[in-house]
Amino acid sequence: MSIESDVLEINVVGETCPVPLVEMRKAIRKAAPGQTIKILGTHPASKKEIPMAAEELGLKVIDISDEEEMWVITIHIPEGSE
Repeated sequence: MSIESDVLEINVVGETCPVPLVEMRKAIRKAAPGQTIKILGTHPASKKEIPMAAEELGLKVIDISDEEEMWVITIHIPEGSE
């Protein structure tokens, strides 16, 4: 996990469920309101599960993209979120 300004980056490349989802939840707890979380991964099921879980938590999924051999999911923590 690395923090660059307002972006918290989580690298779960090579990890399978439930690790990417667990790491996303850890990042959400550490993130400040208004911060963005970028999750890098390769597990196909997690690419579907992470956005669904984020939306259930009231977070905004900004982008889901494929870059080379991995996917990148960008999530925004709304202001006033805990």
